[in-house]
Amino acid sequence: MRVSITSIAFIASLISTQTIAATYIQAGNLIPADSDKLMSEVTVVVDGDKISEIHQGYVVGGEQDEVVDLKAHTLMPGLMDMHTHVTSQHNGPASYMERFTLNEADYAIKGVQYAKRTLLAGFTTIRNLGDAYNESVALRNAINKGIVEGPRIFTAAKSIATTGGHADPTNGTAKRIQGDPGPNEGVINGVAQARKAVRQRYKDGADLIKITATGGVLSVAKSGQNPQFMNDELQAIVDTAKDYGMTIAVHAHGKEGMERAVKAGVTSIEHGTYMDKATFKLMKKHKTYYVPTVMAGNWVAEKAKIDGFFPELVRPKAATIGPLILQTLSDAHNAGVKIAFGTDSGVSAHGDNGLEFVLMVEAGMKPIEAIRAATYHGASLINQLDNLGTVETGKYADLVAVEGNPLDDIKQMQHVTFVMKNGKIYKAPEA
Repeated sequence: MRVSITSIAFIASLISTQTIAATYIQAGNLIPADSDKLMSEVTVVVDGDKISEIHQGYVVGGEQDEVVDLKAHTLMPGLMDMHTHVTSQHNGPASYMERFTLNEADYAIKGVQYAKRTLLAGFTTIRNLGDAYNESVALRNAINKGIVEGPRIFTAAKSIATTGGHADPTNGTAKRIQGDPGPNEGVINGVAQARKAVRQRYKDGADLIKITATGGVLSVAKSGQNPQFMNDELQAIVDTAKDYGMTIAVHAHGKEGMERAVKAGVTSIEHGTYMDKATFKLMKKHKTYYVPTVMAGNWVAEKAKIDGFFPELVRPKAATIGPLILQTLSDAHNAGVKIAFGTDSGVSAHGDNGLEFVLMVEAGMKPIEAIRAATYHGASLINQLDNLGTVETGKYADLVAVEGNPLDDIKQMQHVTFVMKNGKIYKAPEA
Protein backbone atom coordinates (compact mmCIF):
# COMPACT_ATOMS: atom_id res chain seq x y z
CA MET A 1 0.00 0.00 0.00
CA ARG A 2 1.32 3.41 -0.97
CA VAL A 3 1.12 6.14 1.73
CA SER A 4 0.95 9.72 0.48
CA ILE A 5 3.17 12.51 1.72
CA THR A 6 0.02 14.27 2.96
CA SER A 7 -0.91 11.27 5.12
CA ILE A 8 2.57 11.12 6.62
CA ALA A 9 2.44 14.82 7.44
CA PHE A 10 -0.97 14.41 9.10
CA ILE A 11 0.23 11.49 11.27
CA ALA A 12 3.36 13.45 12.22
CA SER A 13 1.24 16.43 13.26
CA LEU A 14 -0.88 14.19 15.52
CA ILE A 15 2.22 12.76 17.18
CA SER A 16 3.74 16.20 17.70
CA THR A 17 0.59 17.54 19.40
CA GLN A 18 0.20 14.63 21.81
CA THR A 19 0.78 15.61 25.45
CA ILE A 20 3.41 13.58 27.25
CA ALA A 21 2.01 12.61 30.64
CA ALA A 22 3.49 14.26 33.70
CA THR A 23 3.57 12.92 37.27
CA TYR A 24 1.98 14.97 40.07
CA ILE A 25 3.35 13.96 43.47
CA GLN A 26 1.14 15.23 46.29
CA ALA A 27 3.23 15.23 49.47
CA GLY A 28 2.04 15.91 53.00
CA ASN A 29 5.50 17.29 53.79
CA LEU A 30 8.46 18.27 51.62
CA ILE A 31 12.08 18.62 52.67
CA PRO A 32 13.63 20.57 49.76
CA ALA A 33 17.07 20.20 51.48
CA ASP A 34 18.31 23.56 50.18
CA SER A 35 17.92 24.77 53.78
CA ASP A 36 16.52 23.52 57.10
CA LYS A 37 12.92 24.30 56.12
CA LEU A 38 10.01 21.86 56.01
CA MET A 39 7.07 22.58 53.70
CA SER A 40 3.54 21.19 54.13
CA GLU A 41 0.98 20.14 51.51
CA VAL A 42 3.08 20.45 48.38
CA THR A 43 2.77 19.09 44.84
CA VAL A 44 5.94 18.31 42.88
CA VAL A 45 5.43 17.93 39.14
CA VAL A 46 7.79 15.66 37.23
CA ASP A 47 8.01 15.94 33.46
CA GLY A 48 10.28 13.36 31.86
CA ASP A 49 13.39 13.02 34.00
CA LYS A 50 13.23 16.52 35.54
CA ILE A 51 11.27 18.40 38.17
CA SER A 52 9.22 20.91 36.19
CA GLU A 53 7.04 22.61 38.83
CA ILE A 54 6.57 22.87 42.59
CA HIS A 55 3.19 24.04 43.91
CA GLN A 56 1.97 24.94 47.36
CA GLY A 57 -1.17 22.86 47.94
CA TYR A 58 -2.42 19.73 46.22
CA VAL A 59 -2.61 20.17 42.45
CA VAL A 60 -3.71 17.75 39.71
CA GLY A 61 -2.94 17.87 36.02
CA GLY A 62 -4.79 16.62 32.96
CA GLU A 63 -6.50 13.30 32.42
CA GLN A 64 -3.34 11.70 31.04
CA ASP A 65 -1.19 12.78 33.97
CA GLU A 66 -0.39 10.45 36.86
CA VAL A 67 -1.11 11.43 40.46
CA VAL A 68 0.94 9.92 43.30
CA ASP A 69 -0.72 10.28 46.69
CA LEU A 70 1.94 10.82 49.36
CA LYS A 71 -0.20 12.98 51.63
CA ALA A 72 0.75 10.85 54.64
CA HIS A 73 4.45 10.98 53.72
CA THR A 74 7.43 13.29 53.66
CA LEU A 75 9.05 13.76 50.27
CA MET A 76 12.73 14.70 49.89
CA PRO A 77 15.57 14.48 47.36
CA GLY A 78 16.95 11.07 46.46
CA LEU A 79 19.42 10.01 49.15
CA MET A 80 23.15 9.94 48.45
CA ASP A 81 25.63 7.56 50.10
CA MET A 82 29.15 8.87 49.64
CA HIS A 83 30.99 5.73 50.75
CA THR A 84 30.03 2.30 49.45
CA HIS A 85 31.62 -0.78 47.94
CA VAL A 86 28.73 -1.87 45.79
CA THR A 87 30.25 -5.00 44.22
CA SER A 88 31.16 -6.81 47.44
CA GLN A 89 29.86 -7.51 50.94
CA HIS A 90 31.75 -8.81 53.95
CA ASN A 91 30.46 -12.19 55.06
CA GLY A 92 32.96 -13.22 57.68
CA PRO A 93 36.00 -15.47 57.23
CA ALA A 94 34.97 -16.62 53.75
CA SER A 95 35.30 -13.05 52.45
CA TYR A 96 39.08 -13.21 52.72
CA MET A 97 39.13 -16.17 50.32
CA GLU A 98 36.99 -14.55 47.63
CA ARG A 99 39.91 -12.81 45.94
CA PHE A 100 41.29 -16.30 45.21
CA THR A 101 38.01 -17.89 44.17
CA LEU A 102 35.99 -15.19 42.40
CA ASN A 103 36.45 -13.71 38.94
CA GLU A 104 35.64 -10.22 37.71
CA ALA A 105 32.26 -11.41 36.42
CA ASP A 106 31.37 -12.82 39.84
CA TYR A 107 31.90 -9.44 41.49
CA ALA A 108 29.97 -7.69 38.74
CA ILE A 109 26.98 -10.01 39.18
CA LYS A 110 27.04 -9.47 42.94
CA GLY A 111 27.04 -5.76 42.21
CA VAL A 112 23.81 -5.99 40.22
CA GLN A 113 22.05 -7.45 43.26
CA TYR A 114 23.55 -4.98 45.73
CA ALA A 115 22.86 -1.98 43.48
CA LYS A 116 19.16 -2.75 43.33
CA ARG A 117 18.97 -3.22 47.11
CA THR A 118 20.64 0.16 47.54
CA LEU A 119 18.24 1.89 45.16
CA LEU A 120 15.16 0.40 46.83
CA ALA A 121 16.49 1.61 50.20
CA GLY A 122 16.15 5.14 48.80
CA PHE A 123 19.73 5.82 47.71
CA THR A 124 19.56 7.12 44.17
CA THR A 125 23.21 8.20 44.04
CA ILE A 126 26.33 6.59 45.52
CA ARG A 127 30.08 6.90 45.43
CA ASN A 128 31.82 3.54 45.06
CA LEU A 129 35.16 3.88 46.83
CA GLY A 130 37.15 0.92 45.67
CA ASP A 131 36.66 -2.41 43.93
CA ALA A 132 38.84 -5.28 42.78
CA TYR A 133 38.76 -5.30 38.97
CA ASN A 134 37.06 -2.06 37.85
CA GLU A 135 33.79 -4.01 37.80
CA SER A 136 31.95 -1.00 39.26
CA VAL A 137 32.74 0.88 36.04
CA ALA A 138 30.87 -1.76 34.05
CA LEU A 139 28.03 -1.71 36.58
CA ARG A 140 27.76 2.08 36.37
CA ASN A 141 27.63 1.92 32.59
CA ALA A 142 24.97 -0.81 32.62
CA ILE A 143 22.80 1.23 35.00
CA ASN A 144 23.23 4.36 32.89
CA LYS A 145 22.12 2.42 29.80
CA GLY A 146 19.08 0.99 31.58
CA ILE A 147 20.32 -2.60 31.36
CA VAL A 148 20.09 -3.11 35.13
CA GLU A 149 18.48 -1.14 37.95
CA GLY A 150 20.52 0.74 40.50
CA PRO A 151 21.60 4.15 41.75
CA ARG A 152 23.73 6.67 39.91
CA ILE A 153 27.27 5.53 40.54
CA PHE A 154 30.32 7.75 40.80
CA THR A 155 33.16 5.27 41.12
CA ALA A 156 36.81 5.38 42.04
CA ALA A 157 37.32 1.88 40.55
CA LYS A 158 40.46 0.37 42.14
CA SER A 159 41.76 2.34 45.14
CA ILE A 160 45.34 3.59 45.14
CA ALA A 161 47.65 2.31 47.90
CA THR A 162 51.37 2.03 48.62
CA THR A 163 53.25 -1.27 48.79
CA GLY A 164 51.93 -3.21 51.77
CA GLY A 165 49.39 -0.49 52.52
CA HIS A 166 45.66 -0.73 53.00
CA ALA A 167 44.26 -1.64 49.52
CA ASP A 168 47.42 -3.40 48.34
CA PRO A 169 45.57 -6.42 46.92
CA THR A 170 48.38 -8.84 47.75
CA ASN A 171 48.47 -8.22 51.52
CA GLY A 172 48.31 -11.42 53.53
CA THR A 173 49.31 -13.73 50.67
CA ALA A 174 52.30 -16.02 50.43
CA LYS A 175 55.35 -14.26 49.02
CA ARG A 176 55.58 -16.69 46.11
CA ILE A 177 52.23 -15.42 44.78
CA GLN A 178 52.46 -11.76 45.79
CA GLY A 179 54.29 -10.55 42.72
CA ASP A 180 55.04 -6.84 42.56
CA PRO A 181 51.81 -4.93 41.88
CA GLY A 182 52.27 -1.45 40.48
CA PRO A 183 50.28 1.58 39.32
CA ASN A 184 48.12 -0.49 36.98
CA GLU A 185 46.92 -2.48 40.02
CA GLY A 186 46.68 0.66 42.15
CA VAL A 187 49.93 0.28 44.11
CA ILE A 188 52.47 3.10 43.96
CA ASN A 189 55.87 4.10 45.29
CA GLY A 190 57.12 7.55 44.40
CA VAL A 191 55.86 10.55 42.46
CA ALA A 192 56.01 9.14 38.93
CA GLN A 193 54.03 6.03 39.89
CA ALA A 194 51.52 8.19 41.78
CA ARG A 195 50.84 10.19 38.64
CA LYS A 196 50.63 7.08 36.51
CA ALA A 197 48.13 5.44 38.90
CA VAL A 198 45.79 8.44 38.66
CA ARG A 199 46.02 8.49 34.88
CA GLN A 200 45.37 4.75 34.79
CA ARG A 201 42.21 5.22 36.85
CA TYR A 202 41.09 7.87 34.36
CA LYS A 203 41.87 5.51 31.49
CA ASP A 204 39.92 2.74 33.22
CA GLY A 205 36.83 4.96 33.39
CA ALA A 206 36.86 6.04 37.04
CA ASP A 207 34.98 9.20 38.03
CA LEU A 208 37.17 10.07 41.01
CA ILE A 209 40.24 8.94 42.92
CA LYS A 210 40.30 6.99 46.22
CA ILE A 211 43.52 6.63 48.18
CA THR A 212 44.29 4.85 51.44
CA ALA A 213 46.37 7.40 53.32
CA THR A 214 46.69 5.31 56.48
CA GLY A 215 46.37 1.72 57.55
CA GLY A 216 42.92 0.19 57.65
CA VAL A 217 40.85 -2.12 59.79
CA LEU A 218 39.97 -5.03 57.51
CA SER A 219 43.23 -5.37 55.56
CA VAL A 220 45.53 -8.18 56.66
CA ALA A 221 48.25 -5.85 57.93
CA LYS A 222 49.35 -4.89 61.41
CA SER A 223 48.68 -1.15 61.65
CA GLY A 224 45.35 0.59 61.21
CA GLN A 225 46.73 4.08 61.81
CA ASN A 226 50.18 4.61 60.31
CA PRO A 227 50.63 7.12 57.46
CA GLN A 228 51.23 5.30 54.19
CA PHE A 229 51.99 8.04 51.64
CA MET A 230 54.79 10.60 51.63
CA ASN A 231 53.92 14.26 51.10
CA ASP A 232 55.31 14.38 47.58
CA GLU A 233 53.27 11.30 46.60
CA LEU A 234 50.09 12.84 47.96
CA GLN A 235 50.73 16.12 46.18
CA ALA A 236 51.38 14.31 42.90
CA ILE A 237 48.08 12.43 43.23
CA VAL A 238 46.10 15.58 44.04
CA ASP A 239 47.65 17.69 41.29
CA THR A 240 47.22 14.99 38.66
CA ALA A 241 43.64 14.24 39.69
CA LYS A 242 42.71 17.91 39.46
CA ASP A 243 44.16 18.06 35.96
CA TYR A 244 41.64 15.38 35.01
CA GLY A 245 38.72 16.99 36.86
CA MET A 246 38.62 14.26 39.49
CA THR A 247 37.95 14.65 43.21
CA ILE A 248 39.97 12.70 45.79
CA ALA A 249 38.46 10.63 48.60
CA VAL A 250 40.84 9.55 51.34
CA HIS A 251 40.55 6.54 53.63
CA ALA A 252 42.24 7.58 56.87
CA HIS A 253 42.17 6.60 60.54
CA GLY A 254 45.45 8.00 61.89
CA LYS A 255 45.95 11.72 62.51
CA GLU A 256 49.28 12.18 60.70
CA GLY A 257 48.20 10.50 57.48
CA MET A 258 44.92 12.39 57.21
CA GLU A 259 46.54 15.74 57.97
CA ARG A 260 49.13 15.19 55.25
CA ALA A 261 46.27 14.46 52.85
CA VAL A 262 44.25 17.53 53.87
CA LYS A 263 47.26 19.80 53.40
CA ALA A 264 47.78 18.31 49.93
CA GLY A 265 44.26 19.41 48.96
CA VAL A 266 42.12 16.27 48.91
CA THR A 267 38.33 16.51 48.75
CA SER A 268 37.15 14.29 51.61
CA ILE A 269 38.37 12.28 54.57
CA GLU A 270 36.62 8.93 55.12
CA HIS A 271 36.33 7.41 58.63
CA GLY A 272 38.73 9.90 60.24
CA THR A 273 38.87 8.06 63.55
CA TYR A 274 41.75 9.86 65.27
CA MET A 275 40.94 13.41 64.22
CA ASP A 276 41.44 16.06 66.88
CA LYS A 277 40.93 19.82 67.25
CA ALA A 278 43.96 20.59 65.11
CA THR A 279 42.66 18.30 62.37
CA PHE A 280 39.22 19.94 62.47
CA LYS A 281 40.80 23.37 62.14
CA LEU A 282 42.87 22.20 59.19
CA MET A 283 39.86 20.65 57.44
CA LYS A 284 37.81 23.81 57.87
CA LYS A 285 40.66 25.87 56.45
CA HIS A 286 40.88 23.65 53.37
CA LYS A 287 37.08 23.11 53.12
CA THR A 288 37.60 19.37 53.33
CA TYR A 289 34.51 17.19 53.73
CA TYR A 290 34.25 14.49 56.39
CA VAL A 291 32.41 11.22 55.62
CA PRO A 292 32.10 9.40 58.99
CA THR A 293 30.85 5.83 58.20
CA VAL A 294 29.71 5.20 61.78
CA MET A 295 27.82 2.07 60.72
CA ALA A 296 31.05 0.42 59.64
CA GLY A 297 32.74 1.24 62.93
CA ASN A 298 29.89 -0.26 64.91
CA TRP A 299 29.74 -3.32 62.68
CA VAL A 300 33.43 -4.23 62.90
CA ALA A 301 33.46 -3.64 66.67
CA GLU A 302 30.58 -6.08 67.13
CA LYS A 303 32.07 -8.72 64.83
CA ALA A 304 35.44 -8.46 66.60
CA LYS A 305 33.75 -10.06 69.63
CA ILE A 306 33.16 -13.28 67.64
CA ASP A 307 36.04 -15.77 67.74
CA GLY A 308 37.32 -16.53 64.25
CA PHE A 309 35.23 -13.93 62.42
CA PHE A 310 38.30 -11.83 61.55
CA PRO A 311 41.94 -12.88 61.04
CA GLU A 312 44.00 -12.36 64.19
CA LEU A 313 45.80 -9.36 62.66
CA VAL A 314 42.45 -7.69 62.00
CA ARG A 315 40.57 -8.42 65.22
CA PRO A 316 42.39 -6.02 67.60
CA LYS A 317 42.16 -3.20 65.05
CA ALA A 318 38.41 -3.71 64.69
CA ALA A 319 37.93 -3.84 68.46
CA THR A 320 39.95 -0.67 69.03
CA ILE A 321 39.08 1.61 66.12
CA GLY A 322 35.44 0.69 65.52
CA PRO A 323 33.87 2.10 68.69
CA LEU A 324 35.60 5.49 68.36
CA ILE A 325 33.99 6.82 65.18
CA LEU A 326 30.69 7.90 66.77
CA GLN A 327 32.54 10.23 69.13
CA THR A 328 34.72 11.49 66.28
CA LEU A 329 31.59 12.45 64.35
CA SER A 330 30.17 14.23 67.39
CA ASP A 331 33.38 16.22 67.87
CA ALA A 332 33.70 17.05 64.16
CA HIS A 333 30.09 18.23 63.99
CA ASN A 334 30.52 20.42 67.06
CA ALA A 335 33.66 21.89 65.49
CA GLY A 336 31.77 22.88 62.33
CA VAL A 337 33.45 20.49 59.87
CA LYS A 338 31.45 19.90 56.67
CA ILE A 339 29.85 16.46 56.84
CA ALA A 340 28.52 14.24 54.05
CA PHE A 341 26.64 10.99 54.58
CA GLY A 342 28.48 7.70 54.04
CA THR A 343 28.10 4.16 55.36
CA ASP A 344 30.93 2.00 53.97
CA SER A 345 28.19 -0.44 52.91
CA GLY A 346 29.84 -3.59 51.67
CA VAL A 347 31.36 -3.84 55.11
CA SER A 348 27.84 -3.98 56.58
CA ALA A 349 25.01 -5.19 54.37
CA HIS A 350 23.80 -3.26 51.34
CA GLY A 351 20.28 -1.96 51.80
CA ASP A 352 20.79 -1.22 55.50
CA ASN A 353 22.26 2.20 54.67
CA GLY A 354 19.46 4.10 56.46
CA LEU A 355 20.78 3.10 59.88
CA GLU A 356 23.51 5.72 59.46
CA PHE A 357 20.88 8.46 59.92
CA VAL A 358 20.01 7.09 63.35
CA LEU A 359 23.66 6.99 64.36
CA MET A 360 24.31 10.52 63.09
CA VAL A 361 21.49 11.83 65.24
CA GLU A 362 22.82 9.78 68.17
CA ALA A 363 26.12 11.62 67.65
CA GLY A 364 24.36 14.96 68.11
CA MET A 365 23.30 16.01 64.62
CA LYS A 366 19.76 17.29 64.15
CA PRO A 367 17.60 15.08 61.89
CA ILE A 368 17.50 17.78 59.21
CA GLU A 369 21.31 18.02 59.34
CA ALA A 370 21.65 14.29 58.81
CA ILE A 371 19.20 14.38 55.90
CA ARG A 372 20.98 17.34 54.29
CA ALA A 373 24.28 15.45 54.71
CA ALA A 374 22.75 12.75 52.48
CA THR A 375 21.28 15.17 49.93
CA TYR A 376 22.63 18.71 49.61
CA HIS A 377 26.09 17.94 50.96
CA GLY A 378 26.42 14.71 49.00
CA ALA A 379 25.71 16.59 45.79
CA SER A 380 28.13 19.33 46.80
CA LEU A 381 30.89 16.80 47.50
CA ILE A 382 30.65 15.30 43.99
CA ASN A 383 30.12 18.67 42.26
CA GLN A 384 26.56 17.80 41.23
CA LEU A 385 24.53 20.52 42.95
CA ASP A 386 23.36 21.85 39.59
CA ASN A 387 21.60 18.53 38.96
CA LEU A 388 20.98 16.75 42.27
CA GLY A 389 20.73 17.12 46.03
CA THR A 390 17.71 19.41 46.43
CA VAL A 391 14.10 19.51 45.27
CA GLU A 392 14.14 22.38 42.78
CA THR A 393 12.74 22.94 39.32
CA GLY A 394 15.11 21.91 36.55
CA LYS A 395 16.91 19.29 38.61
CA TYR A 396 16.75 15.55 37.99
CA ALA A 397 13.64 13.91 39.42
CA ASP A 398 15.41 11.82 42.05
CA LEU A 399 12.88 11.75 44.89
CA VAL A 400 12.18 9.52 47.89
CA ALA A 401 9.58 9.52 50.66
CA VAL A 402 8.97 8.01 54.09
CA GLU A 403 5.79 7.74 56.12
CA GLY A 404 5.17 10.48 58.66
CA ASN A 405 7.84 13.04 59.42
CA PRO A 406 11.48 11.90 59.81
CA LEU A 407 12.29 15.14 61.62
CA ASP A 408 10.17 13.77 64.46
CA ASP A 409 11.40 10.17 64.13
CA ILE A 410 14.68 9.71 62.27
CA LYS A 411 14.23 5.93 62.31
CA GLN A 412 11.72 6.40 59.48
CA MET A 413 14.73 6.91 57.19
CA GLN A 414 15.29 3.15 57.44
CA HIS A 415 11.90 2.53 55.85
CA VAL A 416 11.74 4.40 52.55
CA THR A 417 8.35 3.82 50.90
CA PHE A 418 8.73 5.73 47.63
CA VAL A 419 11.69 5.83 45.25
CA MET A 420 11.90 7.76 41.99
CA LYS A 421 15.08 8.12 39.97
CA ASN A 422 15.28 10.07 36.72
CA GLY A 423 11.51 10.44 36.77
CA LYS A 424 10.90 6.68 36.91
CA ILE A 425 9.14 5.17 39.92
CA TYR A 426 10.92 2.12 41.33
CA LYS A 427 9.01 1.79 44.59
CA ALA A 428 5.66 3.15 45.79
CA PRO A 429 3.42 2.70 48.85
CA GLU A 430 0.86 -0.04 48.56
CA ALA A 431 -2.58 1.33 47.65
